[in-house]
Amino acid sequence: MDKKILCELLDAKAEYLNQLSDEIWETPELAFTEQRSANVLIQALKQEGFEVTVPVAGIDTAFSGRFGHGKPVIGFLGEFDALSSLNQRAGVAEKQSDHPGGCGHGCGHNNLGVGSLAAAIGVKVYLEAAGKQGTVVYYGCPGEEGGSGKAFMAREGVFDELDCAFCWHPGTTNSVTSGSSLANYQILYSFKGVSAHAAGAPHLGRSALDAVELMNVGVNFLREHVIQEARMHYAILNSGGISPNVVQPTADVLYLLRAPVTSQVQEIYERVNDIAKGAALMTGTSVEIKFIKACSNTVLNSTLEKLLFDNMNQIPLPEYTAEDYSFAKAINESVENRTPVFEKLMKKTSSEEIIQFLKDHEGRDINDFIVPLIHSEQAGGGSTDVGDVSWVCPTAQISTATWASATPGHSWQIVAQGKSGLSHKSTLYAGKVLAGAAIDLFENPELIQKAKDEKQKKLDGAEYRCPIPKDVKPTPMGKM
Repeated sequence: MDKKILCELLDAKAEYLNQLSDEIWETPELAFTEQRSANVLIQALKQEGFEVTVPVAGIDTAFSGRFGHGKPVIGFLGEFDALSSLNQRAGVAEKQSDHPGGCGHGCGHNNLGVGSLAAAIGVKVYLEAAGKQGTVVYYGCPGEEGGSGKAFMAREGVFDELDCAFCWHPGTTNSVTSGSSLANYQILYSFKGVSAHAAGAPHLGRSALDAVELMNVGVNFLREHVIQEARMHYAILNSGGISPNVVQPTADVLYLLRAPVTSQVQEIYERVNDIAKGAALMTGTSVEIKFIKACSNTVLNSTLEKLLFDNMNQIPLPEYTAEDYSFAKAINESVENRTPVFEKLMKKTSSEEIIQFLKDHEGRDINDFIVPLIHSEQAGGGSTDVGDVSWVCPTAQISTATWASATPGHSWQIVAQGKSGLSHKSTLYAGKVLAGAAIDLFENPELIQKAKDEKQKKLDGAEYRCPIPKDVKPTPMGKM
């Protein structure tokens, strides 16, 4: 299929796709509770003629949509979960909420799921028109935020049939996403003690809150003695009550441990467990350790990255209006501490030409250009369950400029832009690029083999082992 025809096909569906994205934005739902959001995409897949399977991997909000038959099998990964406490009105460049404390799409997953859907639709039409053998599969992947839905799906073999997979993420640049991600474990530590009157009989009490605080102190001392790339985050979910004159009998703390590879996280996890047990011993309490979820580091694939970059340059960039630029400028002005995105990119390359290009393009309200291809094996500061898919099959991702250039991650500014013209246009652009790359794989199967050979060489005999124990089930956000 000519890329121009592909673009015209998806442009004709732009209003329909925008409506789907906006509908998901209107009903933000947390990890593994995304019933309404999943249903929006399920119904769209059925309407477009895909064979839908729901649930998938035993997860109520996981699903797939399939079209075609035989090999190759190309997958698109879609997300649709929201974040807590990020409710925000759309289209305003100041913090305003109709439901304070409510959920909001602060990572743009309302756009992500629909952009991948657009790609799947484009490939389906191509397969029909070309009469080619091959299969396209859209995966509805719940719980990326704090749930690692794809890791649970990978554990159950959902992606084993894939020859290659593509994903994308809303962002502030049009670029190929290169650089590994951090593997992580999320664990809940629940301490139980004995309540008592804190003044009248404190000697009879055993404080679970003391145990949590001592554990956190112990972990903070541990920071000096782990690799520099490691990260250890925690949140106290239950402090045992609001009465200071009662010895708190229960307390819970949720930990998120990260490191460049899973084996490093495992080692840190075991040390943190010992600290938790020590805190329990020191306070005369007991501790229950509950493994919540995990995800693997990303296995990069330069073959697919180059293919995506080529398609980014073949597909026309969105044309933004004066209104788009004006809103982006207002959003940028609302950001107090700006993340130096280009500074991070410059550290990933030694090319003076690329560094100069980035310097020349700094300071725009919308990054309305394509960032040069920078392949980097460096691990970034974040984590993604796309990493687990990348261990199963060759996988690559892009980012498109759905947000104003200074937009911080997981922010109300992202929610405010979720239904904007900038967001809609860049979501459609992402769909076109992913579809174009997949079509190139169908037309040139030698690229698939090249991508597979690269993956095997990088793994050097290592096999995928899901870091989530078999008996651990997905935990809905807020129900730990």
